[in-house]
Amino acid sequence: VQLQASGGGLVQAGGSLRLSCAASGFTLDYFAIGWFRQAPGKEREGVSCISRSGGSTYYADSVKGRFTISRDNAKNTVYLQMTSLKPEDTAVYYCAARPTCGGSWFTSPYDYWGQGTLVTVSS
Repeated sequence: VQLQASGGGLVQAGGSLRLSCAASGFTLDYFAIGWFRQAPGKEREGVSCISRSGGSTYYADSVKGRFTISRDNAKNTVYLQMTSLKPEDTAVYYCAARPTCGGSWFTSPYDYWGQGTLVTVSS
């Protein structure tokens, strides 16, 4: 059972990146998927969550209107499209799986975590 986050890199402020979270060893459509990030010296924070069907999505205020979470269950993959990136978006981004997003998706425990992918936004 493994989640693999990818797609990070170096981008200039105002640019875009798309992160992917691929699952192996289990079927991703049984789980809601959350994206989290942790900047150097800061606590991990929730970025977004998508329900199992993709019908419900949730975002942190700091990324609302700039980031879009989506999923392709046929490909066993969840995406995080990030646009209008800012230097403060610089962090290691992680994806994680739990049964539902729920109202406290950003603080609830997750069953599986992927390794992170580094996003660096230069000013």
